[in-house]
Amino acid sequence: RCTVDDRVTRVAWLNRSTILYAGNDKWSIDNRVVIVSNTKTQYSIKIHNVDVYDEGPYTCSVQTDNHPKTSRVHLIVQVPPQIVNISSDITVNEGSSVTLMCLAFGRPEPTVTWRHLSGKGQGFVSEDEYLEITGITREQSGEYECSAVNDVAVPDVRKVRVTVNYPPYISNAKNTGASVGQKGILQCEASAVPVAEFQWFKEDTRLANGLEGVRIESKGRLSTLTFFNVSEKDYGNYTCVATNKLGNTNASIILYGPGAVHDGGNAASRAAAGLCLWATLLARLLLDF
Repeated sequence: RCTVDDRVTRVAWLNRSTILYAGNDKWSIDNRVVIVSNTKTQYSIKIHNVDVYDEGPYTCSVQTDNHPKTSRVHLIVQVPPQIVNISSDITVNEGSSVTLMCLAFGRPEPTVTWRHLSGKGQGFVSEDEYLEITGITREQSGEYECSAVNDVAVPDVRKVRVTVNYPPYISNAKNTGASVGQKGILQCEASAVPVAEFQWFKEDTRLANGLEGVRIESKGRLSTLTFFNVSEKDYGNYTCVATNKLGNTNASIILYGPGAVHDGGNAASRAAAGLCLWATLLARLLLDF
């Protein structure tokens, strides 16, 4: 808007050095620019669908009693934040280095932040367009959220999923007791990405599903070895082997009968029990002596 009075004889609007309007005559070829008021008190133009290229100085030039006067206004164009480029979902091996990119545009320049959306909640990671993770761990897998903020409008938010491959780790394998003629179940649970494949062995013999009255079922992280009718020959030591493309691991599991001496499959507990036994024998020998 440009406020004028009855002494004004000529009026014009300029953008930098380009004449937009002179009186009611349009000099600009831009259809978005129109005159909305040319009266004795006001000379105003309107710009439809403003964009960043419209930003800059605008000058209202008037002629009064042969003396030109000007009034200048600076147009500032604000742009909501927009993420224009972001990394795709990625799969890497544990220990690798990862760089995630999130490029955003806006006026004023938006602030870009990264957060890790883990099961423990939203963890702040970085305030930068680039997020670098050196020696990534399995705990650092999951979704990463990029947020671009400049207070002009609501933040623009995008997500990237990072999958971390790691070799199998058997987290649960317990010895199990079962009576002759009853059902016995051995369980083996392994964490791995990609999901592990399971194999069962008795001594050096690989067990096959459906043979000798056993059934092997593997689903996700868990594999079970089921004996439908336990016999004496079924008792003994079994080995669960979990394998994926990054490696393999195994665990020993014992199927035992009622009253059999067994442990929890833990080397530390076996060592402690052995030390306790030797200590007891030594104490008795000393007392007898």
